[in-house]
Amino acid sequence: MAITKTNFINYSRCKRYVALQEVKKERLNADVSYEDYKKEELESQIKELLLGMYSETEEGEEDLIDVEDPQLKAMMPYYKEIELLAGKKVDAIFGGQTKYSLSTKSQESFDFDLNGIKYLCYVDIYNENEEINIIEVKATTSRKYLELECGHRGQDKFSIFYKDKRGIYHLKEELSSWNMLDEMPEKEYINKRNKLLEKYDECGKYIYDLAVQRMIIEGDNKQHNFTNKKINYYLAVLNNEYVFDGTYIDNKAVYSNDIISIFDFTKITEELQENIIFDRELINKYLYDMDISPCNLGDFCEYKKPSKCKFCKICMKHIPKYNSSLSYMNNGFGFKDENGDYHKGLNLINEGYINMLDIPESWIRNENHFIQRNSLITNKPYINKEKINLALNCIKYPIYHLDFETFPCPLPRFKGEKCYTQSPFQFSLHIERTPGECDEDKDHYEFLSKNFNSDEREELVKKLCEYVKSDGTLFAQNVSFEKSRIKELSEIFTEYKEQLMKIYDTGFDLIYIVRGNPKLYLDYGYDDVEAKKVNFYDSHLSGSYSIKKTLPVFSDLSYDDLDVKNGTQALVTYAMFPNMSKEEFDSKYKALLEYCKQDTWAMVVILDKIRHIVGN
Repeated sequence: MAITKTNFINYSRCKRYVALQEVKKERLNADVSYEDYKKEELESQIKELLLGMYSETEEGEEDLIDVEDPQLKAMMPYYKEIELLAGKKVDAIFGGQTKYSLSTKSQESFDFDLNGIKYLCYVDIYNENEEINIIEVKATTSRKYLELECGHRGQDKFSIFYKDKRGIYHLKEELSSWNMLDEMPEKEYINKRNKLLEKYDECGKYIYDLAVQRMIIEGDNKQHNFTNKKINYYLAVLNNEYVFDGTYIDNKAVYSNDIISIFDFTKITEELQENIIFDRELINKYLYDMDISPCNLGDFCEYKKPSKCKFCKICMKHIPKYNSSLSYMNNGFGFKDENGDYHKGLNLINEGYINMLDIPESWIRNENHFIQRNSLITNKPYINKEKINLALNCIKYPIYHLDFETFPCPLPRFKGEKCYTQSPFQFSLHIERTPGECDEDKDHYEFLSKNFNSDEREELVKKLCEYVKSDGTLFAQNVSFEKSRIKELSEIFTEYKEQLMKIYDTGFDLIYIVRGNPKLYLDYGYDDVEAKKVNFYDSHLSGSYSIKKTLPVFSDLSYDDLDVKNGTQALVTYAMFPNMSKEEFDSKYKALLEYCKQDTWAMVVILDKIRHIVGN
């Protein structure tokens, strides 16, 4: 078994993990096959892909991140392709000898023994010339790093990184000629830089991974003395600015080396070694104690993140699914008590504030939180008919209830796309001519691509422009998602740009009616407090206005009986089209149509129910 890099990261989460994993001490010095090693990495790689794929999806769609779904392995060929692309770039810019492969024989491995435990890692890319270069490949993008920028008040902002002649990013502090204060205050720079050192930050987590690898490699070198060369540590990620030019050879997309961005984190991983050694000693203690008793929850649980601990369901089983203390809306800052101390997030659970009503009323400051509590206590919905009617009166008929299904491919598939572009492959449309006048079938229009490997986006655009006019209102749940897709399509298919942007300009959100829109109500003359109050709340929403939470409040419609039940299943079903028999394809194609149709019909039903509630 040994302790692999993936195990190390998980074992260091908390004292309980190793006990729940039932680690056998006698196996901690055993050899690990490459195949077993890759099995351990698979779950983290899938989570990594999901993190990129769902960064722009509908707010509150918790069921989109279902890492247990075995079909998600359909995404893994993209991860492998990213590793190969990174390897080719490293080979081109570093020279020397480069090892990168998906086979056992070609990947470099390192291990060392300490206190009866073997530590082991395989290296994604190993390069050797005058120095040794270790490159860890991640299916994330460069955006999170390049957005680490700051500047003096009222002046331009600058990145904390610079790019050398080879195209590799380094911290600017490594430039002898750089004067930090010319560009930014020292305090701001330190705050941004510290994100690289934070184990559970979206930037720092990947660097921590690389730092664990460094610990194992240095342990191997100390024990076996395999080199006296300088070793550098890099992170290879996808370039978020890369735009695919549409070049295909033998039906395979051809990407330039620019699709990969490389960051030099040699200095940062060195700084992290003290933390890594501390974590290693903790793991050793956890393995000795094997303490399975509950412990405090924290950032290490990565609650509601794709990378969350797999034992969250065990450790958090006492947190109710509905109306827990975590269900208060927009409550990132937590609650301030009488002494001025803040209580937030999972610390509320640790302190015994588990249910929504466990929070002392004296801590409540937000008007929407009072609305949530009162709705739960009285079991009655909160309704502001005046504000709802004002929102309803903003709608111009006909209403075009629109929902896109998209495939956010890690690697761009079609011309004009970037990495993780939310590429539409399907839409459902219900047209409501006048209030309440919409038939589920007769007023429904749809499009669904039949071939995963063919670019059918222009056909989708043509159908969209045929059905949707600029004479009414584009309507969606979280309409910004649909508008973003329309704008992207208008920039790729410029001959339709004028019509698409006219449609874009008519966008209105179901959320504006149900939850509210402060800007809209400020324009109507409401004061700031009233403008920010929700329009409607029912305790069954449990703080969320996602379509899956909203629909049961207003209707008996359900997704449970559908073959495709959520966004993950929709995109994975589409991705698997090429591997299906004709019979399976026909069945799944129909299932996708039914799922997307339900999304737009749900909006029609919810809107009609709201009208009746307020008498509009």
